[in-house]
Amino acid sequence: MSFASFSEFLAMGNHGVYVWTSYGIGLLVVLINVALPLLGRRRYLQDEARRLRREEMK
Repeated sequence: MSFASFSEFLAMGNHGVYVWTSYGIGLLVVLINVALPLLGRRRYLQDEARRLRREEMK
């Protein structure tokens, strides 16, 4: 596919709204799939550190 201008590229033959929305949603899903496990790991490590501190105080 070749486009005469950047605005034609963005318009994608009058389908640009659908194309770019699907790319945006796909990127959002990928970012969520990366972020949630990282946040969960941090939460798990914090909980374990709290638990260990409580056990040391007993």
